[in-house]
Amino acid sequence: MRIGLLTEGGYPYVSGEAGVWCDRLVRGLGQHRFDVYALSRAEHQEEAGWVALPPQVGRVRTAPLWRAEEDGVAYGRRARRRFAQCYEEVAAVLCEGGSPDATASSGAGCTAQADRFANALYGLAELARDEGGLVGALRSEGAVRALERACRAPGALCTAREARVPDLLAVAAHLERALRPLSLDWYDDHGRGGGGEGEGLGAVDLCHATSGGAAALPGLLARHFFDVPLLVTEYGVRLRTHYLSAGGSPSPAGDGGMPSAEAAPAVRALLAALHGRLAAEVYRQAACVTPGNAHARRWQERCGADRAKLRTVYPGMDASRFAEVGDAPDVADPYTLVWVGRVEPAKDLVSLLHAFAEIRKEEPRARLRIVGAAAGAEGRAYLGHCRMLAAQLFPDEADGPHCVGDNPVSFEEVGDPEAPTVADVYASGAVVVLSSVVEGFPVGLVEAMFCGRATVSTDVGAVVEVIGGTGLVVPPRNPRALAETCAALLRDPERRARLGAAARARALELFTVEQNVAAFHGIYLELVSQAPVSPYVFDDDGEPRPFAVPAEARLPGLWIDLAARGAARHGPPWAAGPPVRGASSVAATEGAR
Repeated sequence: MRIGLLTEGGYPYVSGEAGVWCDRLVRGLGQHRFDVYALSRAEHQEEAGWVALPPQVGRVRTAPLWRAEEDGVAYGRRARRRFAQCYEEVAAVLCEGGSPDATASSGAGCTAQADRFANALYGLAELARDEGGLVGALRSEGAVRALERACRAPGALCTAREARVPDLLAVAAHLERALRPLSLDWYDDHGRGGGGEGEGLGAVDLCHATSGGAAALPGLLARHFFDVPLLVTEYGVRLRTHYLSAGGSPSPAGDGGMPSAEAAPAVRALLAALHGRLAAEVYRQAACVTPGNAHARRWQERCGADRAKLRTVYPGMDASRFAEVGDAPDVADPYTLVWVGRVEPAKDLVSLLHAFAEIRKEEPRARLRIVGAAAGAEGRAYLGHCRMLAAQLFPDEADGPHCVGDNPVSFEEVGDPEAPTVADVYASGAVVVLSSVVEGFPVGLVEAMFCGRATVSTDVGAVVEVIGGTGLVVPPRNPRALAETCAALLRDPERRARLGAAARARALELFTVEQNVAAFHGIYLELVSQAPVSPYVFDDDGEPRPFAVPAEARLPGLWIDLAARGAARHGPPWAAGPPVRGASSVAATEGAR
């Protein structure tokens, strides 16, 4: 089958989110054809180029979210009227508030608002398709005035009524960025249903969005225009990211303009309403939604996803990197605790250091290895604070007046002489600790499980779901409970061995690349078997061509000629050029420009 893989800020770029997972999925399903439609978030991401693409990737089309030049489209009177009607309806729904939450009280009112928002959104998409783009209209003074009228209208939220001109400009700019995929020329269905070389999303058998938000919007339009089934995978819920992010107003970096505590209340309220409505519409139209864990699943249900459409598919991780450590006898130092991760305040290393101070009172031989790099400027500042705290809690201890002191806490990074690989780090410790106060899917915890290590973790995010009884769990921000649990495991080597063996067996059963690829292969077949297929292939004059598809095209296997390219299309000037595939990273970058 032919899959349209929709990404935002990730695959096929070298840097970005979920790139490794997407690459493993594509390579693991070599019997299918993948067309990649990628939205980039920053200029440096495009300059870094692409990863090497496997032969089953037939076409790659890219467009930037971080910039959009004027499209030069001049609307006539009728087009301006259509735009004003649709844009004002979108603004009115956002200003009226009302939660897309599935547990909200009034079901009829909520459904009516959802229908109004969806009709206005698809109206804008149809206008962009007819006229050639929306960028100029979304940036016009008329858009700002329409937003102002909605904020001042009777029934608008109190916070929306307080919006000032700078707030209206910020919200309008964010709306332009969020709706930018509507102006792309990715939507046509030439060749669909016969294995032909159609160029657009309408020609694929299935759209698979690798995240919510902007990545799912092209799939939403393919669903609306051509009834192509949409599959949405979220290992981190995009709406949750908008709520928790520290990003501010829209910036050239393409961070999505997420609301923050520093933004005006009107801006935060309107942007929260926008992303809530988009998420609810994506969940409503998707044929299947695959959260990566129960934590993400609860978020999706709360945001309006139908429980019948949800199917948990755990992320697939490469277990071979940890096979040698997992199979080898345990030779770790029985008094060493290991923490591995990205250094940032959410990891709560302060509580871990205070807990370790209590552990040292019971077991003076205990040591703590903190292995990880700082995340950004905030992470570097936090790492410096943790180093200072460790120096205060554990002054260097020397055996004599002429000896150098030895601090029981070490701060390291993977690649250092004492920590050449992640597997070596896990192998050096008797117990692996996770002390986070905010966590999605705990990748480091799964790696420790692959290595057969006993774990002590805080009860946040998907931790309990991941370990499933093969590790110990304590409340977050509770150094005393963390200390008592770690000390108990250090004193009981037999219990550590039992927990480690059970953890490794669970990880190999649930969290490998093989189970992830097999799960999506089954979902692909199920969704395509339920989707309508166009019965005709059309010629250049638009007439149906019966018997245009050979019978052997229905047999299993990759029968599509991947060398076919199709003619270059003319799209928005700010979007990527003609499809480029099979070139080096440098050549790919040049083509994307």
